[in-house]
Amino acid sequence: MELKPYKAEELYAWVTTAGSDFVLLDVRNNEEFSRFKVEGPHLAKMVNVPYVDFIEKEEECVAQVPRGEKIRIVCAKEGSAKYVGEILVNHGFADVRYLAGGIKTWGNLLAPKRVESWKGAELYQFIRPGKASCSYGLMYAGEMMIFDPSRNVEFYKNFAQAHGCRIILTLETHLQADYISGSRQLAAETGARIIGHDNDFHGAAFRYQPVGDEEIYRFSQGGPEVKAVLTPGHTPGSTSYVIDNKYLITGDTVFILSIGRPDLGGKAEEWSKLLFKTLKTKIEGMDANLTILPGHYMDWKEMNARQLLADTLGNIKKRNAGIYGIQTEADFVRFIQENMRAQPEVYAQIRKVNAGLLEVDDEEQEIMDLGKNECAASAMGRG
Repeated sequence: MELKPYKAEELYAWVTTAGSDFVLLDVRNNEEFSRFKVEGPHLAKMVNVPYVDFIEKEEECVAQVPRGEKIRIVCAKEGSAKYVGEILVNHGFADVRYLAGGIKTWGNLLAPKRVESWKGAELYQFIRPGKASCSYGLMYAGEMMIFDPSRNVEFYKNFAQAHGCRIILTLETHLQADYISGSRQLAAETGARIIGHDNDFHGAAFRYQPVGDEEIYRFSQGGPEVKAVLTPGHTPGSTSYVIDNKYLITGDTVFILSIGRPDLGGKAEEWSKLLFKTLKTKIEGMDANLTILPGHYMDWKEMNARQLLADTLGNIKKRNAGIYGIQTEADFVRFIQENMRAQPEVYAQIRKVNAGLLEVDDEEQEIMDLGKNECAASAMGRG
């Protein structure tokens, strides 16, 4: 049997489709596997058997791989998966494939899901399963706005081209700490303007357009209105974007399960007070039917029947009643402090990269950028 590759896009389809029966064999070492692994709502069978063990104990390792199953192998860079795949084929396994390009292709994957089309406009959610994050694209009359782009800029450029659009704006909800933003590269390669708040981007080593509270952004030929709403707390400059009074792109302010952490900047009490004020004076007064489009998710059960990570503000407030029901600033600060946990050390470096204050090569960016986010105030929205 000829050993064949598969792509990250195929893997995403398998792990998000009920009835996709296969075994995912991860042959990276135990430490790498525990730090970052493939996840999905319908990934039921996963085995971690390090590549080096196959070299030293081939028969023992082969015995750990279920027979009679479709085997899909993943490794760091592709080569080890091919090596193990050939071993399995030689041992009589009939359906074995390896992930082309290795785990980084999963880490950088963006899966586009259309949120809605209306009056000539289209809104897309780009799900990044390797980071449990979402970016967004809004298109109208040959133009496209992108919200919180990841560093996979080729995807956004190709997506825009396929839809006959040019990218005119990249709108940052905040200075990201958990992943490297693609805004600078997109601006350099497409001429798009970067939109960000001075409270986060002041001192950045690149040109951006400061955003103001309730500032309106439009396409050149009309179309949907995008209104900025200052929602500080996760960061001092956190900004959400209301699209046609139907959708709210919240960045790391409002999640489906929980809210964004206000402690990542080392000013937990000060930023917690900002976030409490945002929740009470901005979020609570918004229309309960507004659809929230978050920057991150914590669990695959947040995905709805359309495979979108979205829900109404009313449902989110009910689900997180323990958080939204906190009535005093002091109690809210206490809640944050009780849920605080260490942030990944790399976040400080990522902030500098996203401000243009630290330059690292592409290989180092890959290393810094992999791994799930740690941006929720409470991992499962407990309160």
